[in-house]
Amino acid sequence: MTELTMAKAITAGLRRAMADDPKVLVMGEDVGSLGGVFRVTDGLQAEFGAQRVIDTPLAESGIMGTAVGLAFRGFRPVVEIQFDGFVYPAFDQIVCQVAKLHYRTRGAVRMPITIRIPWAGGVGAAEHHSESPEAYFVHTSGLRVVAVSDPQDAYVSLRQAIASDDPVVYFEPKRLYHLKGEVDLSTDLADAAPLGLARVVREGRDVTLLAYGAMVRTAVDAAEAAEAEGISIEVIDLRSLSPVDYRTLETSVRTTGRVVIAHEAAREAGVGAEVIASLTERCFHYLEAPPVRVTGHDIPYPPAKLEKHHIPDLDRILDAVDRVLDRPNSRSEVVGS
Repeated sequence: MTELTMAKAITAGLRRAMADDPKVLVMGEDVGSLGGVFRVTDGLQAEFGAQRVIDTPLAESGIMGTAVGLAFRGFRPVVEIQFDGFVYPAFDQIVCQVAKLHYRTRGAVRMPITIRIPWAGGVGAAEHHSESPEAYFVHTSGLRVVAVSDPQDAYVSLRQAIASDDPVVYFEPKRLYHLKGEVDLSTDLADAAPLGLARVVREGRDVTLLAYGAMVRTAVDAAEAAEAEGISIEVIDLRSLSPVDYRTLETSVRTTGRVVIAHEAAREAGVGAEVIASLTERCFHYLEAPPVRVTGHDIPYPPAKLEKHHIPDLDRILDAVDRVLDRPNSRSEVVGS
């Protein structure tokens, strides 16, 4: 086991994938000599050369279009979108070409493209540098969507994404880039949990608490705080936002009878809405209370000094837990939660 930050774990995943398969290319703005703005690709160009770690123009649509052409020719491009808010110029390419070409050609053409996106807030970034666009891609058939929450999963799931013949949108929570954890660099992908499975982070019996990305750590903190009050919360990291591992979620909800989901993205038509709707259909007769969402507010992402009011925190999650347990002092309606 090696202790790495999440950023370095992702670097290690890229390095291993490139060493294993000469068809794997990395491309994006400043990914070469600079090593990316978060230094995730640091050293890779010196190791693999400028033909495999490619600095591109500042043109996300062009980057994605080039990746489509490379995939046509049998390569496995890994595209870095420098910041989450920069992905929108590439949106047309992703939803109209990347997500559809495999289906349109009845399997004759594959699009093994991995789209890495530094994602979400909590780092005090400028406008357009902190966004939560995951629902757009979850809504798009033909894309896998993954959100990682710790260094070990980041290392393994990135390698799995690159090896997948499906296009994968791979969300990396920016505020966890410096999070350290033990990483097994010798992990064999054949022995790892499949890319689409959720993970039970903490077992519990009273409430199922779902989260993904950086919100998983907040969910665990909430579960630990609730334990002091005699409440047992099961925390599940979704990991895969499309497809969702409903089998794992159903097993938990049928035991606890209560479910809360937390995410930083806006409430309206968010991932939480879909997950709760699907769980209600599948587990209606097991539910003891209406499920509750704890989310960001339905506003454009706020300025850095206000983002702490936007990102769900421990108190908001615990309030939702009180509501599904019908505990005294819980509020019946919380704007933005």
